[in-house]
Amino acid sequence: MIDVTALSATGLPDDLAAVGIPVHSTGDGPVLACDPGAIAGVASPESLDADWCERQGFSGKVAQTLVLRSPAAASGGASGPDVVLVGLGAADALAGNKGLETVRRSAGAFVRAAGKRGSALLVLPDVRDEDVADTAAAAAEGGSLGAYRYDEFRSADPTPGLGSLVLAHGAADSTGVAAGSARGARVARSVAMARDLVNEPPSSLTPQRFADVVVERFAGVPEVTVEVWDEDRITAERLGGLLGVAAGSEQPPRLVRVEYRPADPIEFDGRVPHLALVGKGITFDSGGLSLKTAAGMETMKTDMGGAAAVLAAVDAIAALGGRIPITAYAPMTENLPSGTAIKPGDVLTTRNGKTIEVLNTDAEGRLILADGLTLAVESGPDAVIDLATLTGAAIVALGKEIAGLLGNDEELLMAVGAAGSRTGEPSWQLPLYADYAVHIESEVADMKNTGRPGQAGTISAALLLKEFVADVPWAHLDIAGPSRTDDARWYNTKGGSGFGVRTLVALGTSEEFARWLATRPKG
Repeated sequence: MIDVTALSATGLPDDLAAVGIPVHSTGDGPVLACDPGAIAGVASPESLDADWCERQGFSGKVAQTLVLRSPAAASGGASGPDVVLVGLGAADALAGNKGLETVRRSAGAFVRAAGKRGSALLVLPDVRDEDVADTAAAAAEGGSLGAYRYDEFRSADPTPGLGSLVLAHGAADSTGVAAGSARGARVARSVAMARDLVNEPPSSLTPQRFADVVVERFAGVPEVTVEVWDEDRITAERLGGLLGVAAGSEQPPRLVRVEYRPADPIEFDGRVPHLALVGKGITFDSGGLSLKTAAGMETMKTDMGGAAAVLAAVDAIAALGGRIPITAYAPMTENLPSGTAIKPGDVLTTRNGKTIEVLNTDAEGRLILADGLTLAVESGPDAVIDLATLTGAAIVALGKEIAGLLGNDEELLMAVGAAGSRTGEPSWQLPLYADYAVHIESEVADMKNTGRPGQAGTISAALLLKEFVADVPWAHLDIAGPSRTDDARWYNTKGGSGFGVRTLVALGTSEEFARWLATRPKG
């Protein structure tokens, strides 16, 4: 990961290669969004020539960049830092959550435009209604994630990149910039962890290897304990959904349980809140005997994106000193066809005793989540949130950038949605329409694992999950679309996105959310 810091009292880095200057778009052309003399030693244009910018195709729209070679280098002299104009869009739109997301996107674009050597300095704009620490955190996230690369399986040396990103604000307290930079960079590190897990090839990231990564990541973190259940323990614990999906694979399943118990847990009127998280961990999904097409399997290493996001979120929350105790569960398995695989028509008995008729073995995520959610509820939480790449129907409804959000508690859903809006991970609430429960009625079991063809697939899947959360407040994020990106744009690279990590971190470090958890009536 690129190193992100605030500008120090010692001044500009010796290896400064580029300086990012924020620019707004207007009807009369782009204009500077900062005082050109705000940062001592930074050479910045006093103003912008609208006609010249137009000839260069630069308008100042969000995440647009234009590199101006240093005057010395252009005249053949010693090379100085380039100036990179970084578009922020209209000034009146740079406010609140939308403004922070603009900063993330623009910081990611700046890092990519700043070259492949040395350090780069980005001058932070003012985001209306936001303090500089939050602005710096957004820039650190965007810059770090924009520099992300996954090169583990390339034979050539990794592509060089910037060594560091320095953030500065001419007028604001440098302490706020430093605090925000540190927080944003740490969150980005955990998002990168989730991306790495999703991007790793499925024959490498087996359930056992996935579990090992989690154990290694939390080794030495005193507030975190990790349990890994092997196949014998899973059988003893009656996780019939997980065992059923795993039956077709030679790789044995795993159940990872992570407990985060902060040294100084937050408390309200003698009650300590407790949050449970569940993530779907299908390390490869062929569809089982209900086999996917060849094209449909190409990205199915992504099917453990929910588990990756949940575990990476705990990583960040612990590092940031979150004060809400968290228990996270990640059922992990492959879904493959073989002579031992479950068949359409089979019935599985889950941990809580409810039975599911399997009519489509490619609707496997809800089967392992049934056991994961049951375990989560048994841990006695004040709320449960699960993340899963669950349904193609969510992509049909919401596309590749928006998660589906469903659940049984309106206040919890509002909190999750607000956290996603704050962190640049949008979701859209879909109705958990009770009348659609008839879609999953089975002739031979308590329910079946598929709804009616072509009808409300995301809702019917969530209705099945609802059967395993009792009356605990529960939110379900269907991240089938945004868990993976198809293009290198803004601060995303093609492949795993780490979607959901930032949403969960925002909740897990929020005193307001902790208070809501602790003041709800139990049961």
